[in-house]
Amino acid sequence: MIKLIKLEWKKNNIGKYVIGAFILAACLCLFLFALAFLGIAEDPDGTLDAAEGMNLISAPVEMFTSIAFLIFTCVMLSSFIVSAYKNKTMNLMFSYPIKRQKILASQMIAVWLFSFIALTAAKLLVYGCIFIGSRNMRSPFIIDFQMGSLSFYIQLLMKSAVLVSMSFIALFVGIALKSSKATVVASFLLIFLTQANVGDFSLADHALFPVILTIASVVFAALSVFHAETKDLL
Repeated sequence: MIKLIKLEWKKNNIGKYVIGAFILAACLCLFLFALAFLGIAEDPDGTLDAAEGMNLISAPVEMFTSIAFLIFTCVMLSSFIVSAYKNKTMNLMFSYPIKRQKILASQMIAVWLFSFIALTAAKLLVYGCIFIGSRNMRSPFIIDFQMGSLSFYIQLLMKSAVLVSMSFIALFVGIALKSSKATVVASFLLIFLTQANVGDFSLADHALFPVILTIASVVFAALSVFHAETKDLL
């Protein structure tokens, strides 16, 4: 499996995704640092212009990094898997004496591992810059995280894993509709589902929501893999 994952990274030129993830992380860091300390989130009178519950700095950090990397991950899945079906390169891979399920699983794991590491690194970069800035600069946001706490890193890893796993739902849609665009569009729908507010109600505020979302992601990932052995190529 490890060899297949490395082959997927090499075949799809993982270097360009490394550069893309680095640029995305740098842009997020600059934007969120400016949001936290340079006054772009303040009204002219100096008060914070933010919705209720968004006065904690972790709220915009989690929201913007989640949006950016969910789309990024879905684009990778579209390129690694859905496009491979459409370009008929999957035909060649499925001709190897390896189960289709194993090949497809290796592609999904290759994207998941890369995106998980990239998202985790991006969050650490953003939180680290904000933490350093908070020592000498005033912020209208409440700095509500402790980088010296073990629970901070546990929550960061868990949230990153849940977010990246969500992309498998979009992948299932893309394969079912035989469309790379459908995969990306589904990622936007997932963003609306997980990040949007209706008045004071938000699914993201419910403790059970990440658990339900993770279970759903695992189910859709399993469906995508299990159907590969018997389903005709796109």
